[in-house]
Amino acid sequence: MTARNHLDDKGFRGRAYLRRVVAASMAGTVVEWYEFFLYGTAATLVFGKVFFPPGGNELDAILAAFVTYAVGFAARPLGGIVFGQLGDRYGRKKLLQLSLLLVGTTTFLMGCLPTFGQIGYWAPTLLVVLRFVQGFAVGGEWGGAILLVAEHSPNRSRGFWASWPQAGVPGGNMLATAVLLVLTSALPDASFLSWGWRVAFWLSAVVVLIGYYIRTKVTDAPIFLAAREQASQTARYGLVEVLRRYPRGVLTAMGLRLGENTMYYLVVTFSITYLKVQVHANTTVILWWLLAAHAVHFAVIPLAGHLSDRVGRRPVYLVGAIAAGSWGFFAFPMMNSRDNAI
Repeated sequence: MTARNHLDDKGFRGRAYLRRVVAASMAGTVVEWYEFFLYGTAATLVFGKVFFPPGGNELDAILAAFVTYAVGFAARPLGGIVFGQLGDRYGRKKLLQLSLLLVGTTTFLMGCLPTFGQIGYWAPTLLVVLRFVQGFAVGGEWGGAILLVAEHSPNRSRGFWASWPQAGVPGGNMLATAVLLVLTSALPDASFLSWGWRVAFWLSAVVVLIGYYIRTKVTDAPIFLAAREQASQTARYGLVEVLRRYPRGVLTAMGLRLGENTMYYLVVTFSITYLKVQVHANTTVILWWLLAAHAVHFAVIPLAGHLSDRVGRRPVYLVGAIAAGSWGFFAFPMMNSRDNAI
């Protein structure tokens, strides 16, 4: 992590084209995390009441909805492996377009699902199937989007440029939170629970079409095309080769992402449940708080990418890890205070 990456500048076609690549990659991550985060929020606010048997307490219903949420995370590594292998063989662009369409289709269909009262246990069953496909596609999106930018970026500023697709994650979260804020503010609780939440899922069709169009305007990097021509056999057995040659590096990277993701979803998903069930906070207040958190996250990511080009990846990661690890010591007392200003 202290060394600069080993890519050279062969993929760099100038800043104008690089900005187009960044826009295309970021558009996809915004769209896909709009949909992925939308599911997590709906799992807390809606799904337990709509897709599962009535009559239990609120916490049991939310926990049942979170089981389906976990299915998406189980599918993500599988999607990353499959899309990574296919991306090495057929190109980043094609697979990124496919992942975008898969996520958009499954999210739209979630908004069309009948309730438990209409089709019984088929409702949670179909929800699990759609969630698995959604998670599978998201697993192929994240790494591919960052690789596409990294392969087009100049060496001296690769951390900064490659950070922008990651900034699309809080960007998508902000979009989803804003849509839910409008819906929860404009509709009575009964209307939002009955049909209003579905509007947010149906809107995914619009944002997917926009993201797909933007992605048609870029191509794979020359450095990737050259490497693919020279290493067709490696592309076929790429995963096996990586695990055989770099097991420690792979496990280290997985561990780093495990810690980071655990903290991230504590903030953006568990905190919603905690505030709703334990603190009994108003839904609109919760969403405003999340919107502010996503805005800060969006601003910090490119700054961290820029700093990583100057001082190295390791120091930036360590500072972020320490800050994230300290979060719970301050956040939960503030949430328990029930003070909206805090």
